[in-house]
Amino acid sequence: MLKAVILIGGPQKGTRFRPLSFEVPKPLFPVAGVPMLQHHIEACVKVPNLKEILLIGFYQPNEELNRFLFNAQQEFKMSIRYLQEFAALGTGGGIYHFRDQILSGSPEAFFVLNADVCSAFPLTEMLNFQKEHGEPNSFVILGTTANRKQSMNYGCIVENEETNEVLHYVEKPSTFVSDIINCGIYLFNPEIFQHIGAVFQKNQQDMLLEEPTNGWHRAEAIRLEQDIFTALAGQRKLYVYKTLSFWSQIKSAGSAIYASRLYLNQYRTTHPERLAPNKEGAPKITGNVYIHPTASIDPTAVLGPNVSIGTGVTIGAGVRVRESIILHGANLQDQCCVLNSIVGWDSTIGKWARVEGTPSDPNPNDPFAKIDSETLFRDGKLTPSITILGCNVTIPSEVIILNSIVLPHKDLNRGFKNQIIL
Repeated sequence: MLKAVILIGGPQKGTRFRPLSFEVPKPLFPVAGVPMLQHHIEACVKVPNLKEILLIGFYQPNEELNRFLFNAQQEFKMSIRYLQEFAALGTGGGIYHFRDQILSGSPEAFFVLNADVCSAFPLTEMLNFQKEHGEPNSFVILGTTANRKQSMNYGCIVENEETNEVLHYVEKPSTFVSDIINCGIYLFNPEIFQHIGAVFQKNQQDMLLEEPTNGWHRAEAIRLEQDIFTALAGQRKLYVYKTLSFWSQIKSAGSAIYASRLYLNQYRTTHPERLAPNKEGAPKITGNVYIHPTASIDPTAVLGPNVSIGTGVTIGAGVRVRESIILHGANLQDQCCVLNSIVGWDSTIGKWARVEGTPSDPNPNDPFAKIDSETLFRDGKLTPSITILGCNVTIPSEVIILNSIVLPHKDLNRGFKNQIIL
């Protein structure tokens, strides 16, 4: 019997996703038409003999999360539970704190997936790899290849090329170590808790030697990457399965549009029914486009490539949308243009208005390039990126918004470029 654990983090972890994470927990933000977490769950339910999925994080339970869990259990006919941490415990501390729940039913192995990654999730392949390559009680990291410069932004893996054993692991090194990077997807067996427990005991002993503080829970704050993988490397316990399929982080709003493109492209083979077809009397579709059945779209609109239209969206005559995510209840009025943008819930874009951002895609000429998770500001200025309209924003007719983040505002009767408009 197998299980899966998805680490969903908490509100403090979604800062680069603001202002979108103000309205919905980041793991529930829609990417390619469905909540980010649903892509993980859909991959897990395909694994033979996987019986339960546990979500671990420190979000307060809320109506949206409860509704998502209820709907997911109904749709996938599987036990899906949320376990709330009392504080941010790290990637290792969370699973150690809830080890009894994970080990309930005596699973022979379990997956651990970070919620903020976009992937084809080759979980069955990782299982087969573990049986063929690893020792009986070994652990598997999913890895992929990055270019030399960007690899230093990730956990770097030095492997034995013959056995795929992890010989050396360094999290975000200051100099080049390896072009194989950690994808944040793991296959463990129960023995992993012995190694995490040893770190927990050491943390407790170290704290006894320190000055007393009120941060007693710090002993449980354990990072798989720095505290566990670094120590396990070279001990014939840790192996890397390298995937050739797509993979990307989803750290910022700009990376959500890129992730949406990857998932929409995957739908061609996994969920062709989710892609809008070109047909008479319907809007013109270019490339991969998702349209929720409740959306109302004028047949003269042109959508795509890489467009996702949410529930209850209204799109008027002559509208052009490309490389964008349009969220629930938005209204795009006649002849407006939306490019490289996220249009927030219940927002309105007036007639002939133009909302445009700068794509933050990886270098298309480098097959190993990854998306850069840019900070919001660089050298005191807003980093050019996609344009984001928050919830209930109204853009008047004939206004141009470029590379900006817009929250509800009383006066938008002029254009803006590279601005945060509050």
